[in-house]
Amino acid sequence: MAQQGPNNLEGDLLAIDARVAIVTARFNEFITDRLTEAAINTWERLGGKAENLASVHVPGAIELAVTAKKLAETGKYQAVICLGCVIRGETDHYDHVVEQTAIGVREVATQTGIPCIFGVLTCDTLEQAIDRAGTKMGNAGRNAMMTAVEMANLMEKIR
Repeated sequence: MAQQGPNNLEGDLLAIDARVAIVTARFNEFITDRLTEAAINTWERLGGKAENLASVHVPGAIELAVTAKKLAETGKYQAVICLGCVIRGETDHYDHVVEQTAIGVREVATQTGIPCIFGVLTCDTLEQAIDRAGTKMGNAGRNAMMTAVEMANLMEKIR
């Protein structure tokens, strides 16, 4: 008797029926605008419908999680993307913001069961942030959208 392989589940990279929200921090807007633009462009290229995508802006990275939680709790979205940019400064403020933002985004996903994608750049320099917003290392907003669409589709398959 032939042995069967595992039942593999994977999310598709088609946004046709997906419903996604993007929450973007305005702090370091020069960078975060590029992340959001790339995420929206990727959504369109993956076949996403304009009416199934929401874009919300908040003051800074710390506000991402609470906003993502409210969006996830509406039941309207299958994934929420959190975009931001935190650049290290002269004090340890950076460490606190980065840690609390990461914890908050993770908690939204585990508490709501809605994938919450961490698309927050955590950089030592402005040059690193610029590179990750599309100059040398791709664009973290594009990557976040691809992850969100794949996870939204995977969650549907699991249901």
